Amino acid sequence: MSTTTAKPKAKAKKGDVEEGLGFFRQILTIRGVEETIQSLFQKGEVHGTTHLYVGQEAVATGVSAALGEKDRVASTYRGHGHAIAIGVDPQALLAEMLGREGGVCGGRSGSMNVIDLKHRLLGSYGIIGGSIAAATGAGLGLKRQGGVAVAYFGDGTMNQGYIHECLNFSKKLELPVVYVCENNLYGEFTPMEDSTAGNIEDRPKAFGVPTETVDGMDVWAVREAAEKAVKNARDGGGPSFIQAMTYRFVGHSRSDPGAYRKEGELDEWKKRDPIIVTRDRLHEWGASEDDTTAVEKEVADEIVRITDNALASPYPTPSGTAREFKD
Repeated sequence: MSTTTAKPKAKAKKGDVEEGLGFFRQILTIRGVEETIQSLFQKGEVHGTTHLYVGQEAVATGVSAALGEKDRVASTYRGHGHAIAIGVDPQALLAEMLGREGGVCGGRSGSMNVIDLKHRLLGSYGIIGGSIAAATGAGLGLKRQGGVAVAYFGDGTMNQGYIHECLNFSKKLELPVVYVCENNLYGEFTPMEDSTAGNIEDRPKAFGVPTETVDGMDVWAVREAAEKAVKNARDGGGPSFIQAMTYRFVGHSRSDPGAYRKEGELDEWKKRDPIIVTRDRLHEWGASEDDTTAVEKEVADEIVRITDNALASPYPTPSGTAREFKD
């Protein structure tokens, strides 16, 4: 299964570097929040379960760069990165993981069910394929109102009935939906090759849906594919499908040590860590070591600040929960 990458540019424009530093900052922020959630979980501060986005940050960052104020996103249980990429406050997200009143949902949703309509997040869904149905439904309204719906999901979801029903439905009605399959090669603990027949990209193609497979570790490659898909939707061309080849550097969830990985596989993928890929491209385009190091320090300091603030937030009361629903 081949992937495509963004073509390197011979010379960088100032705007390219500035935009790239913005991508770099966002990727680092998502990584920092996820690693903080893991650390807090190990200390007993985060209850329930967590599914981290470590390694996949370039996908959400690249897709979100193509979206506008009228667009909507439906996420998965591995959705912290999707939320941050569209503008959900990282401090409020951390507070939500801690079950605190300052959380996105007042400390009541936990990790897998975050919703933030103010920032266009339709919800995070613990049910496999739930994001697909939600985004397809949103596409009905957005076709009239303007805007595009994005559904994120993993490769394992391609074996669920949701995706086939929704691809058929959205194509027949030419709904403005972009389906983003984050193919990290594993459905929970099962390698894709052991559970999925044929090639994933052939499935949306069978419905006549434009499909592209991209390097999900390269934020520019993802952004380029997303821009085409979003433009197609805005122009009335209906749904599109993006398969982003990526990799999670951690287990499926808190209880998964990842012992099922092939020997050396994780090390090979870490060579293409989105942080490394983005930093190297910026240096190639003319950014200095001081430029990228400064961003790294600023993000690290910000993560410490928002973590302290989230931990200082009080636990919610029943009346506080009611207030959140009224808003």
